[in-house]
Amino acid sequence: MKVLIIGATGTIGRELVSQALARGHEVTAFARDPSKLSPAAPASTVAQGDALDPASIESHMPRHDAVVIALGAGSQGRIRSQGTQHVIQAMKNHGVRRLVCLSSLGVGESSGNLNFFWKYIMFGLLLRRAFADHVLQEEYVRQSGLDWTIVRPGAYTDGELTKSYRHGFPADARGLKLKVSRADVAHFMLEQLDDDRYHLKSPGISY
Repeated sequence: MKVLIIGATGTIGRELVSQALARGHEVTAFARDPSKLSPAAPASTVAQGDALDPASIESHMPRHDAVVIALGAGSQGRIRSQGTQHVIQAMKNHGVRRLVCLSSLGVGESSGNLNFFWKYIMFGLLLRRAFADHVLQEEYVRQSGLDWTIVRPGAYTDGELTKSYRHGFPADARGLKLKVSRADVAHFMLEQLDDDRYHLKSPGISY
């Protein structure tokens, strides 16, 4: 599959590139600074561009089978939602249907999975702008008319790839650790490219 990875140099993006190549996908790594890509996992194609610049996304969209969005901006807002909006438009313009988008556990109905600390301290205060950006990002994806899956991970860890995690749990699920390794997040996102179990759904992922 020819896969365009948006945000390829982020902590999740680098895992996506590496694992997608290992699976045999033809990868285009889209990033503002491609020099940050690991030399151990060179992408099939490196595309320099800015998700906030619609023209740069348009120029790299043709001939892809799927797009994986892993935009990050720390605690800042705007980049995730606006970048995703531009990606969606480019996908429509070039007939690319499959979209897997990284969001966050706690958005929408998954707020029921969070504990007091994450719901009120982290997302309610410290990461308020980033959380609002994810909410808007998801709204754009849901209204896109594309074949989308939104992935909502818990807090990232630097753990190993385990392929052993909980996913698709209900909003009242208990016993979640509310964390998951970046490697496992990337693994789950790439699994969606060949599986329609979560077509038009927003599964959470956590240990």
